[in-house]
Amino acid sequence: MSAETKDRILKTLMVIATIYFFLLSINLLGHSFKLFGKGFAEAMLQMTSNPFAGLIIGVVATSLIQSSSTTTSLVVGMVAGGALTLEHSIPIIMGANIGTTITNSLVSMGHVTNRVEFRRAFGASIVHDFFNIFAVIVLFPLEMKFHFIQHTAVYMEGLFAGAGGLKVFNPLKAILNPVINLIDHLISYLPLSEYIMLVVSLVGLFAALTFLIRTIRTMMLDKIEKIINNYLFKNDFMGFTWGVGMTLVVQSSSVTTSLIVPLAGAGVVSIRQIFPYTLGANIGTTGTAILAALATQNHIAITVAFAHLFFNIYGILLLYPLRFIPIRTAEFVARKAAESTSNLVIFVTIYILLHFIPVALIFLG
Repeated sequence: MSAETKDRILKTLMVIATIYFFLLSINLLGHSFKLFGKGFAEAMLQMTSNPFAGLIIGVVATSLIQSSSTTTSLVVGMVAGGALTLEHSIPIIMGANIGTTITNSLVSMGHVTNRVEFRRAFGASIVHDFFNIFAVIVLFPLEMKFHFIQHTAVYMEGLFAGAGGLKVFNPLKAILNPVINLIDHLISYLPLSEYIMLVVSLVGLFAALTFLIRTIRTMMLDKIEKIINNYLFKNDFMGFTWGVGMTLVVQSSSVTTSLIVPLAGAGVVSIRQIFPYTLGANIGTTGTAILAALATQNHIAITVAFAHLFFNIYGILLLYPLRFIPIRTAEFVARKAAESTSNLVIFVTIYILLHFIPVALIFLG
């Protein structure tokens, strides 16, 4: 075996190991949010006195626990228990789509020391935000007026009445959960363990991201780019299908979309290529909830899960033909944010406030 071949094998193993630690850090981040965020999320979900409040609660609750599937599961339980009506649950699900994208933006911060990379990575991360935001802006008032998502979900529930669910094997959980549980066990003995877990996950995330970028750069980016452009992102359909499939396998749109942000930062993929991939991730993230709901044999649970699916389907039908709107908006915001340090601070602050400050209005109201 030649020295060149050995070097290539070593770098490939290093990339695999770094991706593992990258995924571990992302899951640790979500786990740390759950440690101190789930109870708060449940409390907020009980405050949905009107549809707009439900929308904001969905955004903030999912931003805290970083899992739209978890938010949807909480909503399903509350609807089944009579704490929420089916009508009021749909705005929460819409908000959950927006809240789940914050992990992508955190990942893009790993490129903040390089303005060009940051512009590409930040734009790739927030194009998902803008799709979900624009979809909500249009579909939320229409749903409140005509309840077409609710009617579609009720109809689909009727078609699937009596269908059983499947328990989906999650390979990521199988290889990551033992390590997460070990770290959780070790840190649990420390004071403020949830905050320590958050810091550990963020440090690990940025360290893994930095090392991953450096390793990829030494592995002939031109060949990687050719594979991505010829196969994974050859066209919009391939990108969309890849997004659905990846998210169904790992059962987390946050993980699926976060994985592609470093490639965008390195210039391997463009925002235009990533857009259909994020649409696929939105569809894929509803699969687990639908299977779980079917397994419960609870018609309300199934209806809520289908509502999540059809919100994303209607959003795609609406915005894919107008894809230049979220794409150009993301490019503009990323370009402005990367122009200077002050702009970066302003845009990041606004981004955080959009996710968290609105809940104060609900508490004050």
